[in-house]
Amino acid sequence: MAASAEQTVVVERRIAASQDRVWEAVTDLPDMPRLLTGVVGVEVLTEGPFGVGTRWRETRRMLGKKATEEITVTESEPPERYVTVAASHGMHYTSEIRLSPAGPRSTTLRMAFSARAASGRPLGLLGRLAAPLGSKAVARALAKDLADIARAVESPG
Repeated sequence: MAASAEQTVVVERRIAASQDRVWEAVTDLPDMPRLLTGVVGVEVLTEGPFGVGTRWRETRRMLGKKATEEITVTESEPPERYVTVAASHGMHYTSEIRLSPAGPRSTTLRMAFSARAASGRPLGLLGRLAAPLGSKAVARALAKDLADIARAVESPG
């Protein structure tokens, strides 16, 4: 992999709930701290329904530390997918949430997370060495998010 290559992590899970039910859960920003155990706070910065231009500050606990990022929706195709971007500490992050029907009452939920140097410059030696470790931590966090979503939407009520 080239030093300037974008790091991408993809996780996927089949969830025993309708696509509409899953979409409702993954776009309900005020409820995120209850839904996702890794999220400790959300501050919605825009008014109106979820869609392109929606912005929020999300505080997560990862690797024992809290981090707050401002996230913006750049693409939205309800109830199939949305894309968000964030920038922090010289990095540019893109996330995609994709929902696909997987039967009459099942949905495949796919999360993809990409990171690259915001300036487009190559990663330094430390960045290249840390990237595989960061990818593993991100994959674990995304898998935990998928498990949390499944637990919430598959339960009755």
